[in-house]
Amino acid sequence: MSNVPPPPTSLRGAVDLSSLVNRPAPAGAAAPGGAVSGADAPAALSLPSLFFEGTDANFNDFIDLSARVPVVVDLGTARSEQSAQFSAVLDRVVGGFGGRLVLVRIDADANPQLTQAFQAQALPTVAALVAGRPVQLFAGVVPEEQLRDVFEQLLQLAAQNGVTDTVTVEGAPGEADGDATPEAPAEPPLPPLHAEAYDAIDRGDYEGAIRAYRTALAQDPRDTMAAAGLAQVSLLARLSGHSADELRAAAAAAPRDVTAQLGVADLDVSGGHVEDAFDRLLTLFPALDAAGKEEVRTRILDYFEIVGVDDPRVGKARARLASLLY
Repeated sequence: MSNVPPPPTSLRGAVDLSSLVNRPAPAGAAAPGGAVSGADAPAALSLPSLFFEGTDANFNDFIDLSARVPVVVDLGTARSEQSAQFSAVLDRVVGGFGGRLVLVRIDADANPQLTQAFQAQALPTVAALVAGRPVQLFAGVVPEEQLRDVFEQLLQLAAQNGVTDTVTVEGAPGEADGDATPEAPAEPPLPPLHAEAYDAIDRGDYEGAIRAYRTALAQDPRDTMAAAGLAQVSLLARLSGHSADELRAAAAAAPRDVTAQLGVADLDVSGGHVEDAFDRLLTLFPALDAAGKEEVRTRILDYFEIVGVDDPRVGKARARLASLLY
């Protein structure tokens, strides 16, 4: 089965569910909410919600459900405010598809088997299930407009695999006449400058988002959400207009060039290959002059914000950086 193409910024992570989905496409199995999958099931699928909590224990239910409707999988962590913010965006976008998608949210910290199965090297990691099979989507945060594009392509893939049912939410207004329009759950409003940054990202105006986050940090240097947002959108801005082949070719041609190596490190972080990025830059670090070392140090600190300061990979990289500095 082919995968949904990546969003324009190529922010995607590897997903391998072979350890969980090593069987034929589900048929006749019970799905969440009592739905039954299978070729003879009606096209109207009634569920209690479009949004579910997935765990190591109940995930097979969602594999079964994916025979009827595409299941978007959001692996995140409460340790990252950025991850929580992006989950709210996913809720809004999935809710806007009128029951053609279901979202399963997984706490990566509490469900290590699923985290390992999805090879979630960065959080959030977003994947999908179609007809019981995993589909690669992306790792990290992407603008809302690109999310819609990715999900439209996911629906096209689902249709090719005969997964075309639409969910009706049980008890939703209008259900009796078959005209239910499920709504995403309410989300807390973003601080004004954060909302300004998100709107700018939606427009593809990365510089505008950077200005908004910098203003937020100037007003409150302890705003960790703004610090993480600034690091993420700065990475998007640096990658914009560059292809993966271009960046990797430049790095291969100039193994000691700081700019070229930072470019491919950005690419690795955007794709969830965080340890590769850290190792590349920390291996290069001792051979650099003072200006180069400062540039690399600053970029690594940005990566710490993107990945999350509590991530164990950050702890290892921080210790290695400290040993090189002192």
